[in-house]
Amino acid sequence: MIQDIGESVGSSLFETVGRMFGRAQEQRPLPADLYESDDAFLAVFDAPGAHPADVQVKYEEDAVVVRVDRFRDFYDGFEMQFPGRGLTLDGRIELPSESDVEPAAASATLTDDGTLRVHVPKVSTKTTDDS
Repeated sequence: MIQDIGESVGSSLFETVGRMFGRAQEQRPLPADLYESDDAFLAVFDAPGAHPADVQVKYEEDAVVVRVDRFRDFYDGFEMQFPGRGLTLDGRIELPSESDVEPAAASATLTDDGTLRVHVPKVSTKTTDDS
């Protein structure tokens, strides 16, 4: 009986700690890098465990904004003991304020290794010379 109580308390404590780790992960923004070329910006986010349907990408207020809503897989014969991964992850990366971009032409690609690449083209400044 005492052993059962100890196992129950230990299991409950382990689950609580796991949930705390998951919540802490949800509070931190997704790690991201921003690259710039002559014709575009490339925002690269870490999105581990995400599937394309889990990812939302928006452009608002001079920033690329990402939200990943992950789901836990269930495995036959296994019971969850430590739910330590955050399920809702957010990221945001600001573009330089003087950037003139075309958000409607942006594209996003989720790689097999869990990297999300968001390509945001700049407004073309090429002019034609009619003379």
